[in-house]
Amino acid sequence: MPLPARLFHDFRRRDTTNHANRFRARDQDLATINQTWLEGRPQDLEALIHPEITFVFPGFAGRAAGRDAFIAGFVDFCQSARIVSCHEHDHQVDLIADMAVASFGFEMIYEQEGSGFRARGRDLWVFARQAGGWLACWRTMLDLHEEPASA
Repeated sequence: MPLPARLFHDFRRRDTTNHANRFRARDQDLATINQTWLEGRPQDLEALIHPEITFVFPGFAGRAAGRDAFIAGFVDFCQSARIVSCHEHDHQVDLIADMAVASFGFEMIYEQEGSGFRARGRDLWVFARQAGGWLACWRTMLDLHEEPASA
């Protein structure tokens, strides 16, 4: 059997129970983060966010560093926008030692300053395992598309 095929075969034979449990736990961490800000409680994110988190703006157009700046972005959005609907799909989590990369596709309709918008794309998060659990330490949004929509 050629080497790449052998590696794939060996990988498929591994016990995936522990991996599946860790996957569900990281997916739940991300669900908790999303539920918290979607309910208008972004200040409650502090315990879930690493103090040195970096948010890379869509299109890698800039960045915000630090938990306070990160949470302030959610606070600003929650104060200035009304979410009409938000749907997630295609949740994926990759676990590597004390790191997890989690992503999901989304479509959100929201209203801001009297206008409706539809945003869709992929949210990408990196988590690091710390003594007290897992903390979000990096985030970006990929393939973000926003367009006018009726709210």
